Amino acid sequence: MKSLYFDQAATSFPKAPGVGKAMLQYLTANGANINRGSYNLANEAAMVVLETREALAQLFHCTEPVEQVIFTPGCTWGLNMLLRGYLSAGDHVIVSSLEHNAVMRPLVALAEKGISFSRIPADTAGVTKAEDMLPLIKENTKLVVVSHASNVSGTIFPLTKVAALCREHHLPLVVDGAQTAGHLDIDFDSLHLAALCVPGHKGLMGPQGIGAVLLQKAFAQKLAPLITGGTGSASDSECQPNFLPDKFESGTLNLPGIYGLNAALKYISQVGLPKLQHNQKQLLEKFLALLQPLPVRIVGPGDSTRQVGVVSLDFPNRDNGMIAFQLEQKYGVLTRCGLHCAPNAHKTLQTFPQGTVRFSLGNFTTENDLQAAVAAIKELCTER
Repeated sequence: MKSLYFDQAATSFPKAPGVGKAMLQYLTANGANINRGSYNLANEAAMVVLETREALAQLFHCTEPVEQVIFTPGCTWGLNMLLRGYLSAGDHVIVSSLEHNAVMRPLVALAEKGISFSRIPADTAGVTKAEDMLPLIKENTKLVVVSHASNVSGTIFPLTKVAALCREHHLPLVVDGAQTAGHLDIDFDSLHLAALCVPGHKGLMGPQGIGAVLLQKAFAQKLAPLITGGTGSASDSECQPNFLPDKFESGTLNLPGIYGLNAALKYISQVGLPKLQHNQKQLLEKFLALLQPLPVRIVGPGDSTRQVGVVSLDFPNRDNGMIAFQLEQKYGVLTRCGLHCAPNAHKTLQTFPQGTVRFSLGNFTTENDLQAAVAAIKELCTER
């Protein structure tokens, strides 16, 4: 039985063409570290790292110096780096109502140190009105952190409008691009972002274990590093370097991951993000149309103009976990069931505590995959 992979919101599969080959090439033909030697192999690896920073800056329209692109082990690591490195006792943060635990768990932990937060309300489809942020702004509000799109409902946050309000009120804006990087066009400069966190392994179609944070220069200067240690630079001092990217890149970088991400970014550049975005939107429209006649609740907007390719379903009077199990066992349809590390999102969407069965689409999802998945759902819905 062929497996139909609908868990792209967790990680992309298959990866972009060339990703595995690039990683294997590094591991078998190079293997050198960077910033630790001046021999040719080290210089070759350093050039790939630089090219990858440049590719990320170009993709997200960031004209900050290329050293403002910081490599991380992933999006969660990057968000922790920002929250723990910027906030101090007495600070207040504004977040959306659909945040992932990558934001909420650090904030809840920081609450023990005197940091507070407020959530911008959203309706039961996860739709947020930008102006609803205004009553939450306090004298001690120091940061706004929002997920660009929900990992539960796919609902797209009104980022442009909120970014304008943040500029008006002189509030730094941090964006979690976990579900939109590689799916939507994100313009770092025009949004005047303080920081953008992205994973390499989701919409960017690279390997797990690599991500990036793009930093606005003034914001970076106020940010304390989460990890300190060897950087291969300023080795005459036991103090952490204050220049970028070294300030935030202690230890050995995940060079195999960067090589893989480099290949994935080249693929995105060759195909073109507008084409990828158009194809994904068409797939989403097709999927939503096929689901409409079925006796399931589509959680979220159910509208391709207001969501990315993440579609959660709730099966009335059925056990969602059992539905997901049967989809895999009987039909080979791979989904993710549960609360998706976003409990407040499910409370907002009125799917707590039962969770949802989440289908997420990727660049290599086909219409035949959609047809097969919908046929499986229809059969399960008619079973007694």
